[in-house]
Amino acid sequence: MRRVADAHPGQNVVVTGASGGIGRASAVAFGAQGANVGLVARGEKGLAGAARDVEAAGGKAYVIPIDVADPDQCEAAAETAERAFGPTDVWVNVAFTSVFSPFWEITPAEYRRVTEVSYLGYVYATMAALRRMRPRNAGTIVQVGSALAYRGIPLQTAYCGAKHAIQGFHEALRCELLHERSNVHVTMVQMPAVNTPQFSWVLSRLPKQAQPVPPIYQPEVAARAVLYAANHPRRREYWVGSSTMGTLAGNAIAPGLLDRYLARTGFGSQQTDRDRQADQPANLWHPADGSEGHDYGAHGIFDDRSKGRSRQLWASHHHGVLGAGAAAALAAAAGVATRRLRRWCR
Repeated sequence: MRRVADAHPGQNVVVTGASGGIGRASAVAFGAQGANVGLVARGEKGLAGAARDVEAAGGKAYVIPIDVADPDQCEAAAETAERAFGPTDVWVNVAFTSVFSPFWEITPAEYRRVTEVSYLGYVYATMAALRRMRPRNAGTIVQVGSALAYRGIPLQTAYCGAKHAIQGFHEALRCELLHERSNVHVTMVQMPAVNTPQFSWVLSRLPKQAQPVPPIYQPEVAARAVLYAANHPRRREYWVGSSTMGTLAGNAIAPGLLDRYLARTGFGSQQTDRDRQADQPANLWHPADGSEGHDYGAHGIFDDRSKGRSRQLWASHHHGVLGAGAAAALAAAAGVATRRLRRWCR
């Protein structure tokens, strides 16, 4: 671990899954605000790269290599971060793993591992953060979710199950904190498809290269949403991307139609026309960016197809200003989504 002699001024932040993707982009964004950032992940190369990026952006970084599936390691990480920088102001949970596969091709051990990392990792890390935040009556926890926390899709049963579980966990915990009038806040950010390295390192049994379902957003869009949520945590959740809004609206209005739509389109839309590489790494049991791997960075392989901004994200941040207009837009999105589903499912 890199050592920091003294605490530094500025916000103290911990980000899990900080070696790549949304976690890494979020860590760098906090660093650009002058924050002290504890970087939690398994991969050594990715963590080292993230630390360089955070410090180049203007922050201070402390590398904490752990597996969030182990509650003792989560507790140790929380303690280590506070010894390095002082009391943690913001904790961001991003770490996950998954399997791209039809359900019947996933083994029980693989399914358990995805659940332990992608769901229980959030639970254990939140426990560790709350043990320190509740006695101080201060702090914010941001749970990075997905549109798939509400709407399951084929080929991602393990991931969708974990995101649904996080959603229920988040809602219940928020109620408990509100009950005790705590000044500790929890909020959740529901993400769209994002151009992260996961499509190059998640265990896949698909015949073709896995891809996010378009439209695809750059991880910096997701990071901006995480920063905003951390600084405005009284909202229960934020939605990022028009696709997230449309998916959630369509699922609320016509879930059965969406089932049939995804049955027809969900397999093809999650694969490119290129064959999957036989030697593609898989980070389910071991980090793809371990000591013998390489630093994947924040971005995946879909830069040329990814959006660098989201108008819907602005709307989500300014929902109080938009008021009835936002509600009308949501209703319109639901109507459009329903009509499209009906046309596809005829």
